[in-house]
Amino acid sequence: QLTRPEVVEDTLAFTRKLDKLPLPCKSSPVFVVNRILMPYMTEAMLAADEGVPLAVIDRAAVKFGMPMGPIELADTVGLDVASHVGRILADAFGMPVPKGTAELLAKGHLGRKTGRGYYEWRDGKPVKPQTEGRAPDDLTDRMILQYLNEAVACLREGVIEDADLLDAGMIFGTGFAPFRGGPLHYARARGTGAIVTRLEQLATTHGPRFRPDSGWSALAAPRGRP
Repeated sequence: QLTRPEVVEDTLAFTRKLDKLPLPCKSSPVFVVNRILMPYMTEAMLAADEGVPLAVIDRAAVKFGMPMGPIELADTVGLDVASHVGRILADAFGMPVPKGTAELLAKGHLGRKTGRGYYEWRDGKPVKPQTEGRAPDDLTDRMILQYLNEAVACLREGVIEDADLLDAGMIFGTGFAPFRGGPLHYARARGTGAIVTRLEQLATTHGPRFRPDSGWSALAAPRGRP
C-alpha cells in the first residue's frame, strides 16, 4: 500500500461530506465494482452467444432481484465501455470475451447511445421482443454465481478488506438485489458449501471459468475466526 494513511483518511472524509459511500480498495485491475460485475454481465452475453433469447436472460436476472437485466445494463453502460473493461479482465484473469459483443461493436452498435446494441433503443428505452421462451435451468446460477465467485476472490486477494463494505458497495454501486443483503451475505445465507458444489457442477458443464475460488473456505468460517 503506497498511499499515505493521512491521504486515505482525508479522501474518505471528503467522500462522506459529499454524502457518498467511500469504498477503499487496493489498486487492482478495474478495482472492485467492475471486477465483480463484469463476469456476471459476460456470462449473460455468453448465454446470448449460445442462442438464449435476450429478454429471457434479462427476465431471469430481474426475477432474482436485479434492478435491470445484464443485457439491458450492458447496452445502457455502452458496449464499447463494457468491452474495454472485459479486455482488461481477460488479460488479467483470463475471462472469456463474448463473440456477439465484438460483432455489434464492429457494426458501430454501442448500445443506448447509438440507438442500437443488443437491443434496439427508442426514446431511451430498449425494444424487447415478446419472448415466451423458458430460461435454461442453470441460467440464473450461471450469472449470479459468477458474481459471487468474483466477490469472494476480491475479498481473498485483499482488493477490499471488509466483507460488509463489499456488500454495501455492490448494492449501492450495481443494484445487487438489496433484499438479499449483498453478494457475500446472500452466499452465506444460501450456504457456501452448496455454492461450491454448484460451481463445480457448472465448471463440468460450462468450463473452468466456474471453478470455485479458494477463498470460499475462509468465507465459510464463523465470523471472528480464521
